[in-house]
Amino acid sequence: MIYTDTRDSSVKTDFRTAVMNGMNSATGGLYIPTSFPKLKSSFINKTPEPSFRDIAFNMAKPYAEGEIPDDDLMAIICDAYPFTPKVVPVDSISYVLELFHGPTCAFKDFGARFMARVMSYFNKTENGTLHILVATSGDTGSAVGSAFHNVPGLDVTILYPEGKISKIQEKQLSTFTGNVRALKVKGTFDDCQKLVKTAFTDADLRKEFRLSSANSINISRLLPQSFYYMYSSLVVKNRAALDSKIENPAIIAVVPSGNFGNLTSGLIAREMGAPIEGFVAATNTNRTIPDWIATGEYNARPSVETFANAMDVGAPSNYERIKALYSYEDVKSLFASYWLDNDGIKDAIADCNTKTGYTIDPHGAIAWKAWDDIRSGEMQKLKDGVKNDWTKPGLTPNLPAWADKVTEKDAVGIILETAHPAKFGNIVSESIGREPAIPETLQAVMNLPDQSIPMENDYGKFKDWLKANLQK
Repeated sequence: MIYTDTRDSSVKTDFRTAVMNGMNSATGGLYIPTSFPKLKSSFINKTPEPSFRDIAFNMAKPYAEGEIPDDDLMAIICDAYPFTPKVVPVDSISYVLELFHGPTCAFKDFGARFMARVMSYFNKTENGTLHILVATSGDTGSAVGSAFHNVPGLDVTILYPEGKISKIQEKQLSTFTGNVRALKVKGTFDDCQKLVKTAFTDADLRKEFRLSSANSINISRLLPQSFYYMYSSLVVKNRAALDSKIENPAIIAVVPSGNFGNLTSGLIAREMGAPIEGFVAATNTNRTIPDWIATGEYNARPSVETFANAMDVGAPSNYERIKALYSYEDVKSLFASYWLDNDGIKDAIADCNTKTGYTIDPHGAIAWKAWDDIRSGEMQKLKDGVKNDWTKPGLTPNLPAWADKVTEKDAVGIILETAHPAKFGNIVSESIGREPAIPETLQAVMNLPDQSIPMENDYGKFKDWLKANLQK
């Protein structure tokens, strides 16, 4: 497979280079495959659907062809995924895709664990340590820390915004020792992301250290997140007719979105044959992409702190990939967009629990509310010419190509729940009147000592710290 660059299509490189570099330091662009091979229809149409691991192997194989032998690739996948996602029906046309069954109870386990093992595999033939720099708005840091902890040849530095993530999230990423450490930055996630991106393009720094990324800017984290889109859409395809009595319903993936890596992974799955008709880009107050879809103008902005903190991204990196892969007209055809403010998030958690009995986290709640509004009449209003004010919470005024499927009652929704609700216990308990159950993995980490290191929002000081603390 050949990989190119979102900023320079003349760039041609291999999987190893794309993975180990993270991004193209010469241009600042992100790596993307030049093509997305489709899975065989005989594989996609199996009944029952293939296992998650089999799907992961068959999807990953063309991207690593000629660089990772099949046996090694399967070993990587088996080691990465001792767990699977779960598809939970909450009513006859709505399914929650639970992505919190990994070690850190968040969807980023799927990408981080695959990425760590691929990087370690490639690094065996390299000299010296590969240094991973990662900015996090919450769950990425803990997933990467867990996935890379004690992996030979890899060293991890996590940057997170001080005071802007939940206590459990902070404990999960700030309690590692050894080859993983966390810097708490006096700033926002966007500030953390800027520090990391600046380091990647710093020629002086890259002369001294081998650097790579573990954010969704790294293709080896983005690709494995496509696995659960394929898996869940095949599960729903096989059971939806029984649940909904709708023959061949259109499947709509409703995605809580921040940096838009997760939704980009869904696009990859669709390109490879996943039976997904379209997507809902669901955000919090950081509505940069919904505004773009509504107006055609992309305006990055400083991030705003919300209850759905993993989505607090005002300048989503993966906008570059979406823009490189699709025209604006294609985006409008594929996407509906939706956003909620903090009051709306709490109301959505409560509403989901009241209507379905399901306890959902703040991120998943935005997606659930988006789907509930869309199927309950908001899409029909758009068809009837009622154009919502895109500056106010709710469905933005874009009519996707699949709108008729919803209004004619021929659609079902897959709602991504990206983290366990216990990671946001205070918000969830205020919304539904009781504490969500806390998994053992989260309980255990709360007793560990904080190892985080304070860091100013200043690139010069960050660079000095790296030069003083990273091993060559």
